[in-house]
Amino acid sequence: MARRDYYEVLGVPRTATQEEIKKAYRELVKKWHPDRHRANKKEAEERFKEIQEAYEVLSDPEKRAQYDRFGYVGVPGTGEQTSWSPHETIFEDFFGDLGDIFDMFFGTSRASSRRRTKRRRTGENIELAVTVALEDVIKGKSVPVEYERYITCDVCNGTGAEPGTGRRTCPRCGGTGVVREEKRTFFGVFVNTYTCPTCGGEGEVIEKSCRKCGGSGRVKERRRINVRVPPGVEDGARLRIRGGGHAGIGGGDYGDLYITVRVRQKPGFERKGDDLYTTVVIDHLQAALGTHIDVETPDGKETLRIPPGTQPDTVFRLRGLGVPNLASGKRGDLYVKVKVEIPKPGRREATALKEVARMRGLKLDEQ
Repeated sequence: MARRDYYEVLGVPRTATQEEIKKAYRELVKKWHPDRHRANKKEAEERFKEIQEAYEVLSDPEKRAQYDRFGYVGVPGTGEQTSWSPHETIFEDFFGDLGDIFDMFFGTSRASSRRRTKRRRTGENIELAVTVALEDVIKGKSVPVEYERYITCDVCNGTGAEPGTGRRTCPRCGGTGVVREEKRTFFGVFVNTYTCPTCGGEGEVIEKSCRKCGGSGRVKERRRINVRVPPGVEDGARLRIRGGGHAGIGGGDYGDLYITVRVRQKPGFERKGDDLYTTVVIDHLQAALGTHIDVETPDGKETLRIPPGTQPDTVFRLRGLGVPNLASGKRGDLYVKVKVEIPKPGRREATALKEVARMRGLKLDEQ
């Protein structure tokens, strides 16, 4: 079956520029996409394929030159035409970089004839950690943090080019962003395409690299900031500082700074949510007769009354001496467990205790 003239298919003259060809192609792709022609889908698929084939040839300067000279593209006498992929152009023109999904499955880079623009990419995030004491968590604290990060170069403003210079078309790929290699075999022409290693797929290269950043568009700086650790924060919590990370690529936004808070626990205290737990030891006589003792708390010493007859493992509650709630700011409580120590009595103590035991009618071993 004779093929229609590619220029006729796209509706452009032979003198058409690449921009005119691309514009005509995009309009035709939208017009003849099979999903828009359910009534005559078969005809639309044929037209769509024809449009794709014409664009594949006319958008490539080498193929277009061969077509203009010989009227075909491929190996003379074999009938082999340069292959094209409908996935490539559909995803390229409608979904942009999502076409890279096909690269992962088919193992090759897309052959796109349009010039690729420098991609904006958000800068990398930075992870740090700070350690604070339990007392700092109760009151909150501002912690100094020092770290290195990349910032936008102030000489080239992130372009990577020396001021007064710019970017030019990549000499290796001719601005397409991909390199095409054709291998002619007995079975026909095999085309391999891959991202241009010279320009990284952008289609452009810097004329002269910036003297300060060397073309990267970023330079390192040492930064010192004060990070506010909020009252009530728990061990392992992450604080986010927007824009505190590395500068972006190609004018992209700064990344974020994430700070993990490590809480150094106070010896003798255990935290459960907003409450604190501790243990004190008293003498058995204090437990029996009652007393007042000083209890260590994160806020300092507090007096705790021990009523007469207090039993071992009794828990007392000191309200409002725990950790502030991160949301409400209301402090939890401090729970104090009492351990009763029973020492071995001396001779005089034993005599006195035996007398007490006789008064209470308790049976004792005679010694």
